[in-house]
Amino acid sequence: MSTRRHLAVFTTASLPWMTGTAINPLFRAAYLAKDGDREVTLVIPWLSLRDQELVYPNKIVFGSPLEHEAYVRRWIEERISFRPSFSIKFYPAKFSKELRSILPVGDITECIPDEVADVAVLEEPEHLNWYHHGRKWKNKFRRVIGVVHTNYIAYVKREKNGQAIACFMKYMNTWVTRIYCHKIIRLSGATQDLPRSVVCNVHGVNPKFLEVGKLKLKQLRNGEIAFTKGAYYIGKMVWSKGYRELLDLLSKYQSKLVGLEVDLYGSGEDSDEVRKSAELLSLAMKVHPGRDHADPLFHDYKVFINPSTTDVVCTTTAEALAMGKIVICANHPSNEFFKQFPNCRTYDSGEEFVQLTLDALAEQPAPLTDMQSHDLSWEAATERFMEAAELNLPISAEPRIHQTSKASLPAFMRTRKLKQSLEDASVYLHQALSGLEVTRRAFGAVPKTLQPDEQLCNDLGLAPAKKKRLKLKLMT
Repeated sequence: MSTRRHLAVFTTASLPWMTGTAINPLFRAAYLAKDGDREVTLVIPWLSLRDQELVYPNKIVFGSPLEHEAYVRRWIEERISFRPSFSIKFYPAKFSKELRSILPVGDITECIPDEVADVAVLEEPEHLNWYHHGRKWKNKFRRVIGVVHTNYIAYVKREKNGQAIACFMKYMNTWVTRIYCHKIIRLSGATQDLPRSVVCNVHGVNPKFLEVGKLKLKQLRNGEIAFTKGAYYIGKMVWSKGYRELLDLLSKYQSKLVGLEVDLYGSGEDSDEVRKSAELLSLAMKVHPGRDHADPLFHDYKVFINPSTTDVVCTTTAEALAMGKIVICANHPSNEFFKQFPNCRTYDSGEEFVQLTLDALAEQPAPLTDMQSHDLSWEAATERFMEAAELNLPISAEPRIHQTSKASLPAFMRTRKLKQSLEDASVYLHQALSGLEVTRRAFGAVPKTLQPDEQLCNDLGLAPAKKKRLKLKLMT
């Protein structure tokens, strides 16, 4: 093994799907590889043409992994000031209409050769491992770090029989992260508490937003009018993304917010209902299709209102702060990181929301300092990630328990060996359950995803499923 660390960043989504688990791991890979001290591989899902048509917007599809890789590289190169030096690999995946998620197919640990398997970064470790059937991550990699992005418990509680499903999911998330990860990084306290976890926001913002913030600061210092528009909100247009809370607040207090103009930007399955609800209010509200938050259209808004409490760390809130705007958001664990910034105003009640909104529209944002800008950057996020994941330590061989009699082992070694035996039994049970089609189907897996189908094998140049099963038997 080389003395240089090799980090393999596995994630659950990819561009052009503009979701956090596609964008943030891509920036993470770019910045981890920036100084050249580490070898970095970004491992992203490859979907068949049929699934691409369901997931990717604007009818964007790719005929081959090379086409998809070129798109991803072009996107990131347009947003950073250096040439990214990480590599990209694809794992076979399927899209689940029921879960509205991309799920791995087969054993995705195989994407990384054994000789370079050092550190695995699992973006959404619970998601990647619900149906995992293959090599144990901890056996293949020296260090396995999970980064929790999504508050799944909050989402499922809103569904039919949500409490029961949430209870089961909480147990499942704890189980798979315990047996497959050495360390878990939770982006905020809004996520489920998991074994061996720490809370740390290891995300940054697209540098383009910080450039806008610098321009706005220059305008303010020159006595110019930096912001000519009022308040707005941007997010996927589904009720669970804060639209319900926002419209309820505006409806209840519209008599105290006379003259308030709010623009909503988003696309999603609830767009029509959101538009109809907004039209019922006496306030001046306009509902627009979704757009990239980096669009110059948003530069001149002064106030960003985000009442969502289902996010873990809201990317658009960080972006708004980076652009020098005032942010009005709920006093919630997901917003804890943002409270250090003077332009972040949190409320505990509807009355506070009204007062903060009126005050924000009447005053100018506080100037963003160099240190505050740095804290929002991907450079700072990468520093926080390396520290939280304990990857700044020198590479050393993992301690091993030699095959000696139990009686000759120190007490702490016997305890550790017992814990390892229990974990191995737990892994065996999970592998047994995830290896049965009937069990997988019962718990929501896409049918026939234990191994890649012929189409996925052809697209990715993989060995047919029968040969792979034979290889697995020989390995075990």
